[in-house]
Amino acid sequence: MKDNKLLNMLLQNPGEYISGEEISRRLGISRTAVWKQINKLRLEGYEFEAVSRKGYRLVHTPDKLEFTAVIEAMKTNSFGRRLKLIDVTTSTQEEMRLLAEQGAPSGSLIIAEEQTSGRGRQGRKWLSPPGKGIWMSLLLRPELPLTCAPQLTLLCAVAVCRAIRAVTGVDAGIKWPNDLLVQGRKVCGILIESVGEDELIRYCIAGIGIDVNLEPEDYPPELLAIATSLKMESGQDCNRAVLIGAVMNELEKLYELYVEQGFGPICHLWEALSITMGKEITVKTARGDIQGIAEGLDPSGALTLISKDGQRINIYSGEVQLGG
Repeated sequence: MKDNKLLNMLLQNPGEYISGEEISRRLGISRTAVWKQINKLRLEGYEFEAVSRKGYRLVHTPDKLEFTAVIEAMKTNSFGRRLKLIDVTTSTQEEMRLLAEQGAPSGSLIIAEEQTSGRGRQGRKWLSPPGKGIWMSLLLRPELPLTCAPQLTLLCAVAVCRAIRAVTGVDAGIKWPNDLLVQGRKVCGILIESVGEDELIRYCIAGIGIDVNLEPEDYPPELLAIATSLKMESGQDCNRAVLIGAVMNELEKLYELYVEQGFGPICHLWEALSITMGKEITVKTARGDIQGIAEGLDPSGALTLISKDGQRINIYSGEVQLGG
């Protein structure tokens, strides 16, 4: 509660410095406690200018998602309508798994401002700082065999790619199966986790992480060469609520198309947005590296590769690298 009082004090005096002594006096806390609260707010995305003998001045407030703004951005019937917003969580995937086991309906959506242990494919950690990205998980309960789960992964990639292009104008493309890249750097990762029973999908959780308004300084040095954000590519802030709405709209529309007409239309849309098709690639698999030209998708969603000796090989899992 004292954090809110400190924040409100600074918000009510925009552009003005308030000394640590004055804050301490008004809140009835020590100077050390003031410093600790300032640091805690910094971790939540607030930025301060601290000047000796002047005090603290608030220079930036984080962009926080508002429930009403997110709901209003959606034109869906069910996707995202059961919405839960969280300030901080370890992982939205874990949050949604608990709700799924409790019987949450298909289309339920969890969005976090920050993840402390966000994860991508193959157990990789996913950077999820507060207030600058979209970190969310969508619950689906399709009446499909488990073998169709990879098709849902590709469907999600198409939906997110189309939404990003429409809202920001950024020319994102898909690297098989579901990484979204801009000029060779990753801007979005998608993780589908499925739970089956009797060879059918009981439920699956689509985890979507989009680097929206991150700045270069938000990335550790080792990620700057391989990651980017929509803001860094477009040169301007993106309204996260609007983008979330666009993603949900595309997802529901494509999901309904998939249920009605099967994987064929999704396959064509995926290939049109792919940066992998027709390229020489190396696929790192559990059985070793496979090189060849990416030809397209087979009906299951596997990547079809033409090897150097002319063999047609279907890749069901692996890490794609552009180039031989």
